[in-house]
Amino acid sequence: MSGLGGLNKSPNGVVLGLVQLQLPNVATKKDLNAQTDKIVSMVKKARNNMPSMDLVVFPEYSLHGASMNTNPEIMCSLDGPEVAAFKRACLDNEIWGCFSFMEMNPDGNPYNSGIIIDDNGEIQLYYRKMHPWVPVEPWEPGNIGIPVCDGPNGSKLALIICHDGMFPEMARESAYKGANIILRTAGYTAPIRHAWHITNQANAFCNLAYTASVCMAGTDGTFNSMGEGMIVNFDGQPIVTGNGIPDEIITAEVRPDLCDEARRLWGVENNIYQFGHRGFVAVKDGAQDCPYTYMHDLIDGRYALQWESEVMITDGASCGFALPNRRYESA
Repeated sequence: MSGLGGLNKSPNGVVLGLVQLQLPNVATKKDLNAQTDKIVSMVKKARNNMPSMDLVVFPEYSLHGASMNTNPEIMCSLDGPEVAAFKRACLDNEIWGCFSFMEMNPDGNPYNSGIIIDDNGEIQLYYRKMHPWVPVEPWEPGNIGIPVCDGPNGSKLALIICHDGMFPEMARESAYKGANIILRTAGYTAPIRHAWHITNQANAFCNLAYTASVCMAGTDGTFNSMGEGMIVNFDGQPIVTGNGIPDEIITAEVRPDLCDEARRLWGVENNIYQFGHRGFVAVKDGAQDCPYTYMHDLIDGRYALQWESEVMITDGASCGFALPNRRYESA
């Protein structure tokens, strides 16, 4: 299916390129400008590297680095020069691109945001990370849900970011909205390697969706990111797995049409359908209730673990962040 990483692209294929970008140090506006230029140059590298490539994906923290610096000077916006440069790069190189940036938030901490830009230089998807990696990350929790967009050659794309992928509900929501390719951008480090592999595979298998996931790579002198671009088939089998080499681009071809076919034709292990149609052999159309206590409690605003009062880490103090003094308000 991968056609030598996409070199031999099939008519119904989508060739993905995952950039294991070198982890940068970004502390000033000058640093931000230089890193923007680096990402733009890597878009061109991706196009030159493989003319058949449809979508190039950059990791979380590819623009800002992993310092957790919330300095307003290096925060970005959708209408800022950094996003404009990414748009131009996609247009000039006739390629789709997925990019990360830390977004200015006038009402609180910055958002950890991502966008997908088409080959005409237009934003097709805009997402704010729902589950910051607490207690390490200071970002505002996302408030615009999990969008899905039409992508190249029959694909439907969703974007989740790093820690999001540890929650099975995130991949399920993406697939429920129609995504057949779930992108996961990350800055994870080596201790997360095992969880990274099993969740990328489980998210694919449980939802009959391709997952395409990539981390930053290399060290910035403090943090060591692991790279490990990973594209997984909708049956949970890895198609390609990367390494820790900075700036290497991991590629593979996926077939959204085969994913869509499996969702229609599979009987055994068509789990995303069977989740809402339990036991359809015994009862017509299956049971379609919601038997899950945690779902009802979350909706009703009373989600609480039985051991909730015993949880020790409930703020960012252990990582040097000030205690928050305001409540979350949904959009």
